Amino acid sequence: MTRRARRNHTPAFKAKVALAAIKGEMTLAQLAEHFDVHPNQITAWKALLQEGAADVFGGSSGGGPTTPAIDVKSLHAKIGELTLENDS
Repeated sequence: MTRRARRNHTPAFKAKVALAAIKGEMTLAQLAEHFDVHPNQITAWKALLQEGAADVFGGSSGGGPTTPAIDVKSLHAKIGELTLENDS
């Protein structure tokens, strides 16, 4: 028996499969056959979707999108370098 090459599924595909599992219109075995994915993988994606669903509606993040931390010192250094380049 040969092993199947590792597949990388897109986030859109994972969401589609997980939503189909949540709907419950098909059994897990039917979904696995339909989407050609192992049933354990469908269960994992379904759990991830259910855990992250609250974030769609604002969850515990405080309401707004999070901003990445900014290193002000490195930005000031870069501004200084660019100013020197423009002056010469």
